Amino acid sequence: MRYDLLIRNAWIVDGTGAAPFRADLAVHGDRIAAVGDLASAHADEVIDADGRYLTPGFIDVHTHDDTNVIRTPEMLPKLSQGVTTVVVGNCGISASPVTLAGEVPDPMNLLGQAEDFRYPSFAAYAEAVETTTPSVNVAALVGHTSLRSQVMDDFARPASDAEITGMERLLRQALGEGALGLSSGLAYRNAFHAPTAEMEALVAAVGRAGGVYTTHLRDEFAGLFEAMDEAFATARHGRVPLVISHLKCAGAGNWGGAPRALEKLEVAARHQCAHCDCYPYTAGSSTLDLGQVTDEIEIVITWSEPHPEQARRPLADIAADWGVSLLDAAQRLQPAGAVYHNMSEDDMRRVLAHPLSMVGSDGLPNDPHPHPRLWGAFPRVLARYSRDLGLMSLAEAVRKMTGLSAANFGLDDRGVIRPGAYADLTLFDLTILEDVADYDTPIAPARGIEMVMVNGVIGYHQGAATGERAGRMLRRTNRITDTRSPHTHSMEESS
Repeated sequence: MRYDLLIRNAWIVDGTGAAPFRADLAVHGDRIAAVGDLASAHADEVIDADGRYLTPGFIDVHTHDDTNVIRTPEMLPKLSQGVTTVVVGNCGISASPVTLAGEVPDPMNLLGQAEDFRYPSFAAYAEAVETTTPSVNVAALVGHTSLRSQVMDDFARPASDAEITGMERLLRQALGEGALGLSSGLAYRNAFHAPTAEMEALVAAVGRAGGVYTTHLRDEFAGLFEAMDEAFATARHGRVPLVISHLKCAGAGNWGGAPRALEKLEVAARHQCAHCDCYPYTAGSSTLDLGQVTDEIEIVITWSEPHPEQARRPLADIAADWGVSLLDAAQRLQPAGAVYHNMSEDDMRRVLAHPLSMVGSDGLPNDPHPHPRLWGAFPRVLARYSRDLGLMSLAEAVRKMTGLSAANFGLDDRGVIRPGAYADLTLFDLTILEDVADYDTPIAPARGIEMVMVNGVIGYHQGAATGERAGRMLRRTNRITDTRSPHTHSMEESS
């Protein structure tokens, strides 16, 4: 047969963790049609990979792109680093099922303004994604804080039985309409007062529907290990797969805790499906949280509504200029965003290299001066931590951003290179691959990403978007099962 596209002479890293192999790959329609020696094959278009690496398109399991896939569908920060699928709705905040009037609760303001929350049902959100046709695929979680915003007028308390029932109803509907599962952000003030019992009721609903539970732990600082225990217990109660979001040992007093945290994860994973995600940086980024204000680390303000002139300055310098304490300065700046240099390199490397961890950027696309992870996370893993430092093999690095991610989020026929899988593909030159974005100049595309294909359509080629957008809304239609043993997953595709 004649194919739509042939990629010749590629080193293929298939997403399973298997060693790279030299082969050709053919695409027909939106699927991979053949892999192997295709010297005699013909196609409408031929790309000579010339020994460069061809992988499944990267799956960013931890994003806050909920409204951006609709407002800025080109999604250049993700496409330019080889990402073909984003999982939105993390850390307890999602664009649906939500409608808002007035002030947007923290940290939902990371996703946009009140007018951006106009999706009263998951189905309405999915339809908006489909109508827009972003350049990347979108799969979505429902946020616990977002559910709270629809039934509670005061976040500083546990939800009542009636409010939990209201949240369950919204959650069940969203799960029935294709949501992947539930996320929580229990460290944030608008979810912190939710007790374990509130979470168990909602996570049990996720378990009955066959979804996944992801959590920004209640404490990533001194109470990290207790917070991990809570997450494991909540997931066991609901009988759901668990993903701990951006597992870290935050705060100078907590540095060196990664071995113990990873041991706890390993022990839990013997009895339940448990994984984590990680970004390859030692600084976090979020809204300016008074609970994280300390003189032990550098905190840089990225935006401030009442004092926009203070953006891109260290909090300590602002406080000194104003002649006030760090805490007083932070209060004056709120609502605001910040980058917190609160992790150790050794801890981060240990989490990143662990077999149970996936790669997620946790980028904040609406921050005017974002953390460099928004543009650079995936190339940084491949170039700095795999190629340069040898922290893990290239095959293992790719598995952490493709095959493992697809399995844990039930993304059928994605994250792997094999005949029949969707043609989500990334071609890169490992010799020059580099994450260009840094803290001073965070908005910068990576170097070395040569081609990105989504559902058989080339969306990025030789350093520029092609203007062709072929992303889809990926709805969950089957149970996401324990990835410790082979299972089949099914997703409904919508173009």
